[in-house]
Amino acid sequence: MTKILLTGACGQLGSELTLRLRSLLDNEKVIASDIREPQGALADGPFEYLDVLNKKDIAGVIKKHNIEQVYHLAAVLSAKAEQNIELGWKLNMEGLLNVLGLAKENSLDRLFWPSSIAVFGPDAPKQETPQNTALNPTTVYGISKVAGEHWCSYYHRRFGVDVRSLRYPGLVGYRAMPGGGTTDYAVEIHHKAISGEPFYCFLDEDAMLPMMYMDDAVEATIRLMQAPEEEVAVRTSYNVAAMSFSPSEIAAVVKKRVPAFEIIYRPDYRQAIADSWPDSIDDSPAREQWGWKHAYTLEKMVDDMLQHLPEKAGMDTLERQ
Repeated sequence: MTKILLTGACGQLGSELTLRLRSLLDNEKVIASDIREPQGALADGPFEYLDVLNKKDIAGVIKKHNIEQVYHLAAVLSAKAEQNIELGWKLNMEGLLNVLGLAKENSLDRLFWPSSIAVFGPDAPKQETPQNTALNPTTVYGISKVAGEHWCSYYHRRFGVDVRSLRYPGLVGYRAMPGGGTTDYAVEIHHKAISGEPFYCFLDEDAMLPMMYMDDAVEATIRLMQAPEEEVAVRTSYNVAAMSFSPSEIAAVVKKRVPAFEIIYRPDYRQAIADSWPDSIDDSPAREQWGWKHAYTLEKMVDDMLQHLPEKAGMDTLERQ
């Protein structure tokens, strides 16, 4: 059975992917790693403290566990990267180059690295943004993702590294708190609804963005990694999509379930980031080449979030007045 290492495993996506992979494989075959201590169910399996800027330490973990596949998820996200430009570039770029180099040196079976809709800038089509279009991002996070896509393609073309990637839209999940992304409002809104507090939204009410429920993101990732090599034609990063909505649209759905919920709009610097991103994504190549399809609608996602967040917090029920 394949042995897998995940970097950034304590993050929003990493925690979900780790648990899903452990459910599919032997628990001991999936090694989580991060610079933070694992919490909850994530701690019920092998874990390594690992700084992805230390190539020697990554190499040691790969050798120690006989790793065959790596999911390299450690990154500084869009909003946080704008507040710390040097760290955003250094972690996102050097971490990826360290892992790509080790994939080549150790002949790893496969490598996964996440890209983002942040690769698109204001000159890309806003509606149904195609797989191949202008990539002129306006954020350090987006710049690092465009550069990373080209490094992945280069290592595949030059050295035969089987590296695969997805351009994630905004991700919504309940297992971990968001980590500093522009689309994090769509996670926070559920926490506030459950706690009975008003939600101060940092985006305009009509800020339409592509989004995806975490279950779909995990499914897309694993489906891509399991696809036969000949089906993976895109070696930069695949567009993937599920739904698009604005803060006012998700707020309306939440309010139907929790009538006392209140949202107040106070846009900040993150609005400019959202304005540079697409409204919707065309992911035809992913659907046609390796069978991607999403399962969650906006309504189904909100229902699942409101069901699981109280359980995670140890609450008996969510009071819906």
